[in-house]
Amino acid sequence: MNRAILKRVAETGRPTVRFVLDGRPLTALAGDTVLTAVLTQGMQLRASEFSGEPRAGFCLMGACQDCWIATESGERLRACGTFIEEGMRLVSGAGVHP
Repeated sequence: MNRAILKRVAETGRPTVRFVLDGRPLTALAGDTVLTAVLTQGMQLRASEFSGEPRAGFCLMGACQDCWIATESGERLRACGTFIEEGMRLVSGAGVHP
């Protein structure tokens, strides 16, 4: 069962993009934002650095400061405005898979 916050209902014919989240190989569709790519696979974008609680980053306009996610190399990306790219390696900081 896919426990994901976002369910894809349209545009399923776009090319597939492979990425890694917390060591797990996953796929998204070309043109997806990182936020969409991650939340069509799980229940959270990352864990809050303050409380450890799950965060989903739904502001979608870059103002909430809640949608960042890190790459394995430590770069921080704003997930709502960054498009997923082939081979991206992301970490949620959650310690568990979303």
